[in-house]
Amino acid sequence: MNSIQTQIAENLKNIRKLRGYSYDQLAQLTGVSKGMLSQIEKGESSPTVNTLWKIANGLQVSFSSLVEEKEPTVTVVRLHEKTAVTENDEQLQVYPYFPFDSSKKFEVYFLELMPGCVHESERHHGSVEEYILVCDGEATISIQDVKYVLKKGDSMRFQASQSHTYANLTDQKTSFYLLMYYS
Repeated sequence: MNSIQTQIAENLKNIRKLRGYSYDQLAQLTGVSKGMLSQIEKGESSPTVNTLWKIANGLQVSFSSLVEEKEPTVTVVRLHEKTAVTENDEQLQVYPYFPFDSSKKFEVYFLELMPGCVHESERHHGSVEEYILVCDGEATISIQDVKYVLKKGDSMRFQASQSHTYANLTDQKTSFYLLMYYS
């Protein structure tokens, strides 16, 4: 984790460069001297709260956008490090991989269905699409009483506002990724 001073330096530099501002332009907008702005960006000065508010107001950004740590550019999710949410006496195991993020409008899960598992999913309100990508085994997806059999490598998408069921009607474990997109 970066120190707050380093984080402020990186965030200020990124915002300034993204907008194409020189130090002179930034100083004019914020009321903070270009020397101080340069020192902050280089991590040589730790700005006061008052100085940060001047910068935030001048740039018309939130205070937190200057101090918050940015999301990593790479995130690795390992199944063995996740805890499953289970149902039907552990016949259904749901691993949350990427939780819902309002800026991205989707979430990703990894599901395992044990042999004989049938799970009736609740209808989702609003405009939600589900995308299923089968990794192993065979999944039978029923949407309003129409059955679709998906095997390893198959995928599908559908409006999740309809009644739908996931089933493994085989004698081997089935696994698939489920992406839910909120348009």
